[in-house]
Formats: sequence, C-alpha cells, structure tokens
Amino acid sequence: MSETTHDGPVAVSAPPSPDDGLSPAELAAKYGLAQSGARPGLFEYVGQLWDRRHFILAFSQAKLTAQYSQAKLGQLWQVATPLLNALVYFLIFGLLLGGRGEMKNNVYVPFLVTGVFVFTFTQSSVMSGVRSISGNLGLVRALHFPRASLPVSFSLQQLQQLLFSMIVLLLILIGFGHYPSWSWFLILPALALQFVFNTGLALIMARAGSKTPDLAQLMPFVMRTWMYASGVMFPLDYMLTKVTAPGWIAEALLANPAAVYMDLMRDALITGNGAETLPALPEHVWALGLGWALLLGIGGFIYFWKSEEKYGRG
Repeated sequence: MSETTHDGPVAVSAPPSPDDGLSPAELAAKYGLAQSGARPGLFEYVGQLWDRRHFILAFSQAKLTAQYSQAKLGQLWQVATPLLNALVYFLIFGLLLGGRGEMKNNVYVPFLVTGVFVFTFTQSSVMSGVRSISGNLGLVRALHFPRASLPVSFSLQQLQQLLFSMIVLLLILIGFGHYPSWSWFLILPALALQFVFNTGLALIMARAGSKTPDLAQLMPFVMRTWMYASGVMFPLDYMLTKVTAPGWIAEALLANPAAVYMDLMRDALITGNGAETLPALPEHVWALGLGWALLLGIGGFIYFWKSEEKYGRG
C-alpha cells in the first residue's frame, strides 16, 4: 500500500490482521469451519447410520428386485440357484462319493439344502460387500452419507433373499417328514446372529475391496475353500473322523463360523424332529455363534469406520 505526495510516493504498511499468527485449526474454530468429508465420531456415525435406515432398506429392496430383472423367471432364481447347487452336491457327495455318512435321504436332503441355503447367505454377503464401495463409486462421490450404509444394505438384501428361500426349505423339510415344532423358533436367533456376523464381514471386505478391487476376483476361490472346510455337503465331524485329522484341526474346523451357523440352523430344523434325525448339538455352539457375531459385527463396523473419510478418493 502506498500514498503519493508532492515529494513522491511514500510506502505505508497495511494494518495488521487480527488473524495473523493463528494456526489453521484456530482459524477454523474462530469462524466455525469444519473439514469437508471428515470422519465423525463413532457414536455420531452410528446415529447417522440410523437416520439413513429408510434409505438402507429401500436400497436393499431395489437391488433385490433388479438382481434378476433381465431373467424370464425373475425372482424365482433366488430359490432355483441354491436348489440346483444342492442337487449337484447331492449327486456328487451324496450318491457318488458317499459323503453323507450314515444318514438316509430323509435326513441328508434337509441337511444338505439347509447347509447350502445358510452358507449361500454368508457367501453372497461377502461377495456383495467386497464390491459395495468400489462398484458404487458414482454414488459415493456424488452424495454425502455414511458409507457403511452400502455394505449393510447389501447384507440386508441377502437376508431378504434367504427369508424368501426359507419358504421352500420349510416345504422340503415337511416333505421329508420333519414337521413344525417349537425348535423351529430357534431359527430366528440363529439368523439374527448370522446376519450380524455377515454384516461385520461385509464391512471388512468393503474396506479391503475399496483399496484392492482385484480382491473381488480372488474371493470366489476363498469362498469355495471355506465351503468345503465347513461341511456344507457332508457331516464335518464324520469326515474328520474318517481322515483321522489331528484334534486341533478338527476343533478349528468345527468352530469356524460358517459351520457354527449351519449347525445352529440344522439343529433347530432337523434334530429332535422325527425318528431319524441328527445328533443333539453341544450347548457351546450357541456361545460360539454369539461370540462370532459380536467379534465380527463390532470389530468389522469399527474397522470400516476408521477409513470413512477415504472412501471414493483417489
């Protein structure tokens, strides 16, 4: 700044600003500014997610409707796909390889179909979770909302699909002589625990998949290995005894979450429901189911929240 006199220009210093010497954080606090896209606190984030509950439900229903919109059979494929898988497993493991153990068809078929439906629930949640951020970057970058809404919505979509399939599963059970009993009500807490577990796992895979899109190509091989290690097509304890597996391997496989949730569902639907059924389930399996749900549900949510401000960037 300068002034001109008859003797020539004279330099005059600008008056000092009241903001001189303030750090960026102090300036932001002074003028009430907030960082764009900053990660909210954990409990605030939970509140934001609850506020978006209608969006989460509507988004999951829209995805479920659109999933088979191009197929002539439409939503029937939700049931037809796992049933066809169960038929293939029955032919290979039930008839050709003798993987059913001592079970007859009236037990083995409900055992197999229940396992396929329950494992498909987890498998689909993982596969949709790993793509939930990387496959919806347009939505993530265009709108401001808690990013956990996407993997939670995809897990909810898979739960709705399973509930639709459960109608067919119950008809199969009745057809093979396993009639409704009070134990069937245990499927509700079993499904609730599995849904929490699946959601936590989907959140973990969503964060991993957002940084490594190639993970979506690897996961089918991981899930197939997990399926064979969980006893979907055969009684796991029978096969472990048959191959004389070391005790620690047998305990680890029997305690893996996919096997645990299948055991809970099979116990509720088949055990004690007819003259020829499965052995009674040990009581500690329910504790394992609760433990896996809490560990993955809470841990997965916190793990995803830690990178909330990074999703959709770069």
